[in-house]
Amino acid sequence: MQKRFAAIWFRYLLTDRYTIREPALRDKPFVLASPERGRMIVRAANMRAEKKGIVTGMVVADARAVLPTLQVMDEVSGMSDKLLSALAKWSIRYTPVVAVDPPDGLILDVSGCAHLWGGEEAYIKDILTRLKKAGYEVHAAIADTAGTAWAISRYGEKGGIVEPGRQAEALFSLPPAALRLEQPVLQRLDKLGLTNIRSFMNMPRQALRRRFGQQLLTRLDQALGVEIEPIEPVIPIEPFQERLPLFDPVRTATGIEIAIQKLLEALCVRLVKEGKGLRVAVLKCFRVDGKLEQVQISTNRPTRNSIHLFKLFELKIASIEPDLGIELFVMEAPVIEDVSPEQEKLWNMSGSYNNVAVAELLDAIAGKIGAQGIRRYLPDEHYLPERSVRLAASLEEEPAIAWRTDLPRPIHLLSKPEPIQVTVPIPDYPPMNFEYKGKLHKVSKADGPERIEQEWWLQAGLYRDYYCVEDEDGSRYWLFRSGSYDKHEPKWFVHGFFA
Repeated sequence: MQKRFAAIWFRYLLTDRYTIREPALRDKPFVLASPERGRMIVRAANMRAEKKGIVTGMVVADARAVLPTLQVMDEVSGMSDKLLSALAKWSIRYTPVVAVDPPDGLILDVSGCAHLWGGEEAYIKDILTRLKKAGYEVHAAIADTAGTAWAISRYGEKGGIVEPGRQAEALFSLPPAALRLEQPVLQRLDKLGLTNIRSFMNMPRQALRRRFGQQLLTRLDQALGVEIEPIEPVIPIEPFQERLPLFDPVRTATGIEIAIQKLLEALCVRLVKEGKGLRVAVLKCFRVDGKLEQVQISTNRPTRNSIHLFKLFELKIASIEPDLGIELFVMEAPVIEDVSPEQEKLWNMSGSYNNVAVAELLDAIAGKIGAQGIRRYLPDEHYLPERSVRLAASLEEEPAIAWRTDLPRPIHLLSKPEPIQVTVPIPDYPPMNFEYKGKLHKVSKADGPERIEQEWWLQAGLYRDYYCVEDEDGSRYWLFRSGSYDKHEPKWFVHGFFA
C-alpha cells in the first residue's frame, strides 16, 4: 500500500485558542508573553498583531511602541503541548496514526484512509472545514512523505495535495526552511545565495555534508522518501482494531447496534485467520462534538464468536450517549490470546461439560452484574486458610495442587477472621457458647482441635486451634483460638460457615 501523510499547521495555535474562548478578542491585536532575563518577550501574536509588524521573539516594550493599543496576556506554560495532544486525539477520527509535531502542527499517516471520504481532496477539505469552523487558522497538505507534506503545508501557496512520486517537483521552489533545518544551517545557505531547494538539491552529497552537516542530507532524504522518517502516534495502535467512519452521524440505538455487529464481524474474521481470540474488547464512539464515548467488555476465555460478543455489548448500548451523533466507531481488542483448535465430536454425550457454553454464560452474567461479582478459586500451597486459595485467571487455568478433602473446610470462608466472645469450660476444650455480632450461640456439638501453624517465612504469629461447632439451631461454624491459655488470655475468632 502506498504510504501517504498529511501535515496540519495551526498557524496561530495559541492565540486562536484564546479567541475561541473569548470571541471579543477576534477584532483586537493581542500577544502572549512571558518573562526572559528580566524582560517580557512575545511568545505568540495573533493575525492582527502580525499585520502591524509584531512578531514572536519581540520585546513587549518594543511591540507597544509600535502599537500602543496592543493587548498583552500572560503565556500559560505547556499550553501548546496540551492543545496539540487534544487536537491529535480529535484527529483519530480520520486515521489511527496521528503524531504531534511541536510547536504548532500534527502529522497524520493517512494511508488507506482517504477513500472513505471520497478521495484525498474531500478528505483534506473535511479536516480543514471542521478545524476552521472550530476557530483555528489552519493549513494542510498531503504527500508521500511527512517531510514534503510539512513543507507544502507551511511554504506552499495554499497547501494542497502532492501527487504520488512528485515530491522533488513540489520542493524545488520552496525555501530551505521548508526542510526543517536548524537556524545556523539556514544562515549559511542564505549567505551562499542558496535561497531555494532547487539550488542545492542535486549538488554532490559529499560537498553538502562538508559545508552544511549531515542534518541537511537527512532532512532532504526524508522529504524525498529516500530515508524513512518514523512518527510516534499520540495513542499506540492496537494490532487488532477495526474502524467504521460514517458520512451521516448515528444517533439511534439501532444504528449503534448495526455498527457494533459490522465491527465485530470484521474483527472476528481477522482473529480466526490468525488463530487468536479476544479477552477484552473496547468500543470507542467519536461524537460530532469531539467527545468520546467508550464501553468495554471482557470474556472468561479467548473467543472470536461475534454473536456472543455482540450480546455482551448489547447490555451496554444504553450507556452510550450519542448526543448530536456518532461519526466514527472503533473496535479494539487490546487483550488477545491463542485459541487451541477444538476437535469436532462425532457424537454428543449427555451431561458432558461444555466449557464454551459455561464461559459464555459467565460472560453474560458479568455483563449484568460486573466481572467483580464472579470469582473462581483454586487451591494454593499455604497453611493458613485465608492463603490456601487464590483467584483463577481464567476458566481454563488448571490447579497446581488438589483440593484438600481429608479435613472439613467451610463453604464460606471469611477473607478476614472476625473476633468473638466465648465461654470455655477447660483450656483446650471447645467453647460452650460464643457471642457473634451481638447474638449468643449455644454450642450443641463440637469437633477439634485442628492445629495450624503460622508460616514463619511469611510472617510471625501465634498458632491456631480450629474447631467445627454446631449451635442449637443447627448452624455450623468454623472457630479458632489464637495461642494458648498458658501464657496469656487467647483470642477467639470465627473464620467460616458450613452449609
